[in-house]
Amino acid sequence: MTQAAAQPPQRTPFISLLNRTIASGRLIGAMRPPYLDRDSMLESASREAGLDDFGDRWFEAPMDVLLDALKSEARLNAAGELTAFVQFRHVLRDRLLAQMWFKRHPEILERAIARPVVIVGPMRSGTTRLHRLLASDRRFSHMRSFETISPVPRPGFEQVLAGEQRDFRPVLARRIMRVARLANPRTLSIHPTGPYEPEEELGLLVASMWGMKHEAQWQVPGYGRWCEEQDATPAYSYLADLLRLVGWSQQVSSIRPWILKTPQHMMDLPALLKVFPDARLIFTHRDPQAVVGSAASLAWNQTILYSDEVCPKRVGREWLRKTELLIERMRNARDSIPRDRMIDVQYDDMERDWRGTMERIYRFLGLDIKPAVPAMEDYLERAKALKRHPHHYSLEQFGLSAGEVGERLGDYVRTYDIPTEDDIGHYHVQRRASQA
Repeated sequence: MTQAAAQPPQRTPFISLLNRTIASGRLIGAMRPPYLDRDSMLESASREAGLDDFGDRWFEAPMDVLLDALKSEARLNAAGELTAFVQFRHVLRDRLLAQMWFKRHPEILERAIARPVVIVGPMRSGTTRLHRLLASDRRFSHMRSFETISPVPRPGFEQVLAGEQRDFRPVLARRIMRVARLANPRTLSIHPTGPYEPEEELGLLVASMWGMKHEAQWQVPGYGRWCEEQDATPAYSYLADLLRLVGWSQQVSSIRPWILKTPQHMMDLPALLKVFPDARLIFTHRDPQAVVGSAASLAWNQTILYSDEVCPKRVGREWLRKTELLIERMRNARDSIPRDRMIDVQYDDMERDWRGTMERIYRFLGLDIKPAVPAMEDYLERAKALKRHPHHYSLEQFGLSAGEVGERLGDYVRTYDIPTEDDIGHYHVQRRASQA
């Protein structure tokens, strides 16, 4: 491997130009550094929206920890500070507007969320493909990308429902994606999407200042470790209420089961099952070498946008630790889940025979797959156009080795019969000792 190949990719010049522009604006007094203070941001959001009810104030605890970590650990550059401020303002405004909608339309909170199908797996284990295949079936409900960015409709949404106005949220999502493509086009190669593409509900957890989205965006390990010790039930309860709001805004039947997925569910399965006690779970598994390398690459490609001081080895260590903990939490939680409520799916099986694997999933769900196959085939064709460039990464770029990952996560591989890539690039299955 060449020295260049052993180094992770660098960001585009766009962020450096943006940093210089912001610095110049501050120098001449045209811009002020954003004030990342909880009370001032709450007051500002309330004043701008003309509302004062943020709902359950539990979110203030993770918000405080996150703000402290941003100040002490994240090493934000000027663009990172501005982006953080805009993100907090967006979330706080959405909380105020969500409470407004709940009061104006109390029937929203009465909507049922029956038997959701939840995809649970490590980051980069094929959860997006599985989620989008299932979402192509009209018998399920799903979130779209613009809704995870902006889950809460703006005032006047009744006119949108009546066909008298256009929903601005897809327009905003498209603009954000254009900026993301300028900042680092690799992020959309790693996770191809569009405003109307099916998307995970990560934004509904961010609404409570909760979850790994922050850890993949900023260097905030102290915040991550704090979250690992907390009960996530309040965050999931609020997620459920926002999901009801999204369903209401889509004007879809509450009888249709939701398709949900985000890697955060591995960490918080007890909270998820407390809020969604009748959930059906699809667990995805992939070679940990690919999972860790790809997760570190995803985090790297986001973090370098917001900080000029990011160490690839530190990123690799953190996501190896995080992946190991996610798997441990997932395995512990599975012990209390009835077998008929969950199914395991291998990434490699989806690669080799997506149709056969989906047929097995549909048998688990008690549904006939045939009506959904044409839409699934259409999605797979569309996915080829979305993913124009492959995602290149390696463990070595982040100071890790296949041997170390195998040593720390080998028991997971053996327990779930996960195909792994050996030194010459072929695949083999490590069977449990009881099956040898």
